[in-house]
Amino acid sequence: MLQKLIELEGHSRNYVSLDDLNDRALAKSDPAMFFQIHQPPILIDEVQYAPELFTYIKIYVDKDQRAGDFWMTGSQLFKLMDGVQESLAGRVALLHLSPLSQQEICSRQDGAFTLNINVLADRQKTIPPTSAPEIFERIFLGGMPALVSKKYQERNIFYSGYINTYLERDVKDLSGSIDSLKFLNFITAVAARASQMVNYKGIADDCDIDQTTAKSWLRILETLGIIFYLHPYSNNVLKRTVKTPKLYFYDTGLVCYLTKWSSAETAMNGATNGALLENYTVSEIQKSYQNVGKEPYLYYYRDKEAKEIDLLMEGDGQLFPIEIKKTATPELIKKI
Repeated sequence: MLQKLIELEGHSRNYVSLDDLNDRALAKSDPAMFFQIHQPPILIDEVQYAPELFTYIKIYVDKDQRAGDFWMTGSQLFKLMDGVQESLAGRVALLHLSPLSQQEICSRQDGAFTLNINVLADRQKTIPPTSAPEIFERIFLGGMPALVSKKYQERNIFYSGYINTYLERDVKDLSGSIDSLKFLNFITAVAARASQMVNYKGIADDCDIDQTTAKSWLRILETLGIIFYLHPYSNNVLKRTVKTPKLYFYDTGLVCYLTKWSSAETAMNGATNGALLENYTVSEIQKSYQNVGKEPYLYYYRDKEAKEIDLLMEGDGQLFPIEIKKTATPELIKKI
């Protein structure tokens, strides 16, 4: 896929993956020699394995002042990697490549989600309504390219391998030795709490770990781009709002796998169908902004009397409340 991206660019660009242990060792031990062998313009994949390169990239960029010479990809969120902010601050443009959004799966380019009535009306003319079973088929499938493209037909085998190889490998890179069984129990407990306020004690108790470890492992999942948070909206006037963030997964297919739903139909009729629908909706909106290089201003509202708004969008000095419900007869939101 990365090689295809280079072909689409239309001019010569070197490619190197730091999955190759020889290239990784050279990048870590002698970055100057690495860049003599692999000269810009270059795409460096799995760059998180050699943060030693960042200082040399900074020197090169400051000297040549040529944008786009370095493309870097990796399985960790760039802004959360150690040393990146100091080395490349003001010199990088960040794009978060999450699992495929519904726009990408349907080959549409609608841009970032908007509540503009005219835009929504125009979209309604070209996009047919989707039934609840169809929505839950999308939720159950998720957005992993290998499953969406049908390269892999057995989703259980795919997700099992995804957790046991890719996730476990990167988790160990970030945290050192880790109990694989406890980590599987941990990520399962987290998936069971998708679309809920984070409860460190509850997660820790479910996995027989302490709260400090639970917080550390959640940080790892965030760094790997598996989960993200929705923080509560607050201002100087709202003194009674809660402070705890809500937790979401970028891929609802992974949530369904971990929580052991066997089909889209059972997920739709199960006890957590509301949470799955909310996770899907929030993650789609989040991805629609990230895919056009924008930072979404998304929050939720909940006060100490448990009055809640699922999603708040902020823009142009306005707040737009969004209620997410699985129902055929939605009601207007009452004033809170």
